[in-house]
Amino acid sequence: MDRRSELGEFLRTRRARLRPEEVGLSDYGGRRRVPGLRREELAQLAGVSAGYYTRLEQGQSPNASDAVLDAIARVLRLDEAERSHLHSLARYRPPKPRRHPRPEQLRPGVQLLIDGFGDLPALVIGRSTDVLAWNRTAHTLLASHLPFEGPWQPRQRPNIARLIFLDPHTRELYADWRSKARDTVADLRLIADRYPDDLVLTELIGELTMKSEEFAALWASHPVHRCVPHLTREFRHPLVGTLTLNNELLDLSTDAGQRMAVFTADPGSPSAAALALLADLCGPDVGAGKTAGDTSATPLPAQ
Repeated sequence: MDRRSELGEFLRTRRARLRPEEVGLSDYGGRRRVPGLRREELAQLAGVSAGYYTRLEQGQSPNASDAVLDAIARVLRLDEAERSHLHSLARYRPPKPRRHPRPEQLRPGVQLLIDGFGDLPALVIGRSTDVLAWNRTAHTLLASHLPFEGPWQPRQRPNIARLIFLDPHTRELYADWRSKARDTVADLRLIADRYPDDLVLTELIGELTMKSEEFAALWASHPVHRCVPHLTREFRHPLVGTLTLNNELLDLSTDAGQRMAVFTADPGSPSAAALALLADLCGPDVGAGKTAGDTSATPLPAQ
């Protein structure tokens, strides 16, 4: 992921989504060779020369001032996450040797917290969207076709992004799969921006680009936004039917990009009854109480 080419692609996608009349320009009914704003139109509105903006879009102006970037963001109507992403891409950083980081670890206290949620589905997601821990209900809700012990064996951890785009079961699980897919890519964009030298993350993005045309198309469109910390999603579960669940996403601020997801249902709702039934089907949470780095679970079958 060359940050200079990423910058150009990002700016082109944002120019393409704006019509001239939306920013006070007359189109005069002429046919445009490219969708959205032309480079020179954006430059004029941002108060910079067309040549300077062209060089910026081509990755040849690594020292653009904050004022220039803010002017471009204003014209393109970027939101806060997109504006921050623009500033990050425009700041040239010499590439560092990429490396495989050590497998992410889960603090014992976080594992105890996951165990303490009882029948509520709860899991912890690492910075590259690996599942680092889940309880029985979360496992049964999201991926009962996978071994429960997977999160505690780093080489076989389930990966949320990989499941979303490459796993048929997960595609069927989300009633609005396209929304979930777009949110996943937008989140990965920000994670990749934060950890540009993480080889595991780079390899994941490369794998998904090669194996999923839908991922590749979404990645090329540059969606950028943080995961909403609380939202409602509808699931179509093969065991208990339709569930409408509240999803709370909590940052573990001292744990380098790790997040906890917890699902609840509105009290007294059909979804609450379905969630209770799902918990009954799980059986005892025999994986509870594992500590970070514990790999003593029964070995998984070869895949």
